[in-house]
Amino acid sequence: MNKDNLLLYAITDNTWTGKNTLTEQIETALRGGISLLQLREKDLDEEEFVKKAVEVKALCDKYNVPLIINDNLNVALKSNASGVHVGMEDMPVSEIRRKTHEGFIIGATAKTVAQAQKAEADGADYLGVGAVFPSSTKKNAKRITKEDLKKITSSVSIPCVAIGGITLDNITQIKGSGVCGVAVVSAIFGADNISKACENLKEKALEVIKT
Repeated sequence: MNKDNLLLYAITDNTWTGKNTLTEQIETALRGGISLLQLREKDLDEEEFVKKAVEVKALCDKYNVPLIINDNLNVALKSNASGVHVGMEDMPVSEIRRKTHEGFIIGATAKTVAQAQKAEADGADYLGVGAVFPSSTKKNAKRITKEDLKKITSSVSIPCVAIGGITLDNITQIKGSGVCGVAVVSAIFGADNISKACENLKEKALEVIKT
């Protein structure tokens, strides 16, 4: 896993589509400089999810940005995505590693040092750690403090990305936490100007990882 790809990690959410389609929003975000995209489609059946993933994969390839599929390993493999991201209640990282080829990226969610170390031992390539702020996407997500974040990032050798409620206004609060980047949903896809939002977030993310 190239940790540079975690700098500005965009996660899709159909909640924010309006006059533009999700595909149009994604291309705007790619032009704005996102370094990795996670396609999250909770409401599509697998066949439709695969079709959407194939479409988005072609777009990501155009901008040389890896595509990660949320939760669904079958969709990731059928669409030839770069990898999959799983939560603690999803398919175990160790099982995914056994079923996938060399170079397939596995991301895992972690909220504690124990969870982070287990995910690394099982073969995860990176961790999504949070929620670091209140999130409109996952309102019941357990919050972690900046100190918790620092403990987790220092307990593993794989790169970590902060997630949960991150915006342009609060992103610098996680300076010095040891993360390699930030994962963002609404601050990108809910923005009036997605491309400009990405440019601004990327600039701030660079400040965060330098400290």
